[in-house]
Amino acid sequence: MLQDRFERKVTYLRVSVTERCNFRCRYCMSEKPFSWVPKENLLSYEELFAFIKISIDNGIQKIRLTGGEPTTRENLDELIAMIHTYAPKVDIGLTTNGFLLPAQAEKLKNAGLQRVNISLDSLDRGTLNYIAQKDVLDQVLTGIRAAVDVGLSVKLNSVILRGINEDEIVPLFEYAQGIGAQIRYIEYMENSHASNALKGLRSDEIIEVLGKSYSFIPIDKEVSGPANLYETPQGYRFGTIEPHRHDFCATCDRLRLTAEGDLIGCLYFEGAKSIKDAIRDGNRKKVTEILEDVVFNKPEKNFWGIENVEVSSRAFYRTGG
Repeated sequence: MLQDRFERKVTYLRVSVTERCNFRCRYCMSEKPFSWVPKENLLSYEELFAFIKISIDNGIQKIRLTGGEPTTRENLDELIAMIHTYAPKVDIGLTTNGFLLPAQAEKLKNAGLQRVNISLDSLDRGTLNYIAQKDVLDQVLTGIRAAVDVGLSVKLNSVILRGINEDEIVPLFEYAQGIGAQIRYIEYMENSHASNALKGLRSDEIIEVLGKSYSFIPIDKEVSGPANLYETPQGYRFGTIEPHRHDFCATCDRLRLTAEGDLIGCLYFEGAKSIKDAIRDGNRKKVTEILEDVVFNKPEKNFWGIENVEVSSRAFYRTGG
């Protein structure tokens, strides 16, 4: 079992398979050139799997593959199949922008993928083009439908930005409800890689807007889940993710591994330890020591909770957000 010094059990590993992305979303990597890390700098699927196996053997129960945009890395289904074959009961998820899902959803599902979180910040072509800096709406909606049709559990993630898509809170809710997907409104996480002009809505503002059109009540969070959940009288559930809340970190059960092998205990701290050399040397004992050390030294709270820092310098496109 992996447990930090604040007695939080760590059971969830987010693995970034690439920092490359085919979008340039203004809240994430708005000005980053379309470039890539040399292939030899990245952990191979076999190396990623070697670490994932050790993590599972030490108590990790949930794996989420992220990026960048994970579907831009070729043959992602091969890594999923490795994990699923080794540990069929481990929950395997994917966070994606959905653009490449039309061609990949079925083979990812067949490999063992169970659930997918898809970014959808607008249902308006012009607005989404502005946010993603690419004309993507039709392809993303097709990707969402493909995921639903093959039987993946689908959640939609929407970052609500003041003066940009705040008028779509209700339409996004209705779209998600209509396709049987849970929508989660994510508070904009200020970071130095985003456009300076952006301002996000807080969850209480979003809830106030929704409350004018729909009735709902707060319900218990999923065990260790990041979202605060609500339910309508008809049984539809949706959520908000609020990293600025004082208690957001209280049940954190996550670790993050970058595609280059940096193991990270907290999204909002710069600290990390590399497992690359130990993995490439086949030194399981050293890998386990690094894993246990990073877990034990997870900070109690993120920067916002400890130092009142309003802008993170962490590149979310490297760590998967």
